[in-house]
Amino acid sequence: MADVVKHYSNGEITVVWQPEKCLHSANCFRNLPNVFNPRVNPWVQPENASSAETISVVLGCPSGALSMAQRNQSTID
Repeated sequence: MADVVKHYSNGEITVVWQPEKCLHSANCFRNLPNVFNPRVNPWVQPENASSAETISVVLGCPSGALSMAQRNQSTID
């Protein structure tokens, strides 16, 4: 079975989410709830904050379930 990978873009950056890696620490939700909100669909809405704010929270993901890709789609770890 292939791993699920979801992409959420604001036109400048893309948040990449790999749900099988998620430890549900809720760091993303606590630190930037206007972007990461599991109560809405889609749960990641990067257009609701600056790219810099979103990148900062994504890079703090303890499990590595969240990562970033820029327009050229290379992943930022």
